[in-house]
Amino acid sequence: MFKTWELELINTRNQQLITNTITTDRISIYYKRNGIPSHNPYLLIHGLASNHRIWDLIFPLLSKNREVIAIDLRGHGETEKTNSGYDFESISLDLSSFTNSLGITKPILVGHSWGGSIALHYAANNPQLVSGLIFIDGGLIDISSVPNNSLEKALVDMAPPIFNGVNKEQLLEMFGNRSWKDRDQISLQADLDDIGISKFDTNPDGTVIAKFSRSSHLNVIKELWTHNPREFLTQVQCPTLNLPARMDQNTSDRFQRRNELIEFAESHIDSFTTIWLENSIHDVPLQRPLLVADHILNWTTSNNL
Repeated sequence: MFKTWELELINTRNQQLITNTITTDRISIYYKRNGIPSHNPYLLIHGLASNHRIWDLIFPLLSKNREVIAIDLRGHGETEKTNSGYDFESISLDLSSFTNSLGITKPILVGHSWGGSIALHYAANNPQLVSGLIFIDGGLIDISSVPNNSLEKALVDMAPPIFNGVNKEQLLEMFGNRSWKDRDQISLQADLDDIGISKFDTNPDGTVIAKFSRSSHLNVIKELWTHNPREFLTQVQCPTLNLPARMDQNTSDRFQRRNELIEFAESHIDSFTTIWLENSIHDVPLQRPLLVADHILNWTTSNNL
């Protein structure tokens, strides 16, 4: 675990942070970049309807000895908004164009939630371009296998909230009602409301609107419905770290299905490590960044990446 003096040094290094938008041969992509230029940099991929700021607390911890890049995916954050292109293949091509444009070679892909599924798809189809794969409560997502589920039901259950008529103050009040459970020292010092509000724009009348459109969100759900992680897990050739989050020793059907996917991955990937993040919520990068970063750094070192 990081010591206080290390955190102070890391915060000093964060003054080297670069933020930019690069126009690739596909779309314009917003990113931030920091750390010592190196081979095998960390490339951080956020989840559905999120943005690069999900990594705000982990970013400086990971950049202690290595370059770290976090991007906004198509339609998210400050990256170009498009009406189409939210299938896995298109977003993987976006990643290829982005890494080629910046000269990034053999990154370690770190994906949170749906971002883990994106990372899995990319690593499976481009094994020669990836040196490592890390899932943070994601990657092993198979919504079509849920008993009694249907695409129609998923489109309702997974649809984004409707914020019609909600202003910034009301939105912040909603944020205040969220339970973050046990937060570490870095999380407690952070303004999580500011990170949350970054996912929204403000209309001329003062109401808010999500930066990632509802129609695009629903398109991603449709793509997730046809996404079979087992198909891609059999093609992964790099060391893989799986960091699923849970609040207790859950024995529900959902966790049983997750365990089955973990067993499948272990039987098909030569180096597949699972470390359960106990007492952790889905947005664990914001809740317990020290724990997540510690596991990532230790795993990277142990695999000589």
